[in-house]
Amino acid sequence: MNGRPNSLAEVAERRQAGENFGRRLSKSLDQFYQALASGAAQAMIAMEPAALDDAREHALLGAAGEHLARRWNLSIPAWTNDPSRFLKRPYFTSPVEGLKALLIAESPLAFRRRLIFTEAEPFRRARMPRS
Repeated sequence: MNGRPNSLAEVAERRQAGENFGRRLSKSLDQFYQALASGAAQAMIAMEPAALDDAREHALLGAAGEHLARRWNLSIPAWTNDPSRFLKRPYFTSPVEGLKALLIAESPLAFRRRLIFTEAEPFRRARMPRS
């Protein structure tokens, strides 16, 4: 499979096929931002992604679906609330100890709920529309 994933479900499929999770998620965000203009963005987050072996990646897909829906005023997919998509231990997206307090304060709700601590705009991309 080449190109950008057309959904979060495809990100999971491609991860299961051995592709890099972060790279595929980033590429899918580019597709998502383009789909916002055409009204096709909801479909990109609607289908539940398959379960991933890595609990962090699995939870990140839940956070991604919820966050993108909240950020762009879409319907939050029910699958994002599956208990398996929540971590039991905190995960900080930066290993820098001094940033932890900032990440806790800045993390969007969809990430904080899952104990994922990240920057205020975790899915910032060049193609991201200005809101």
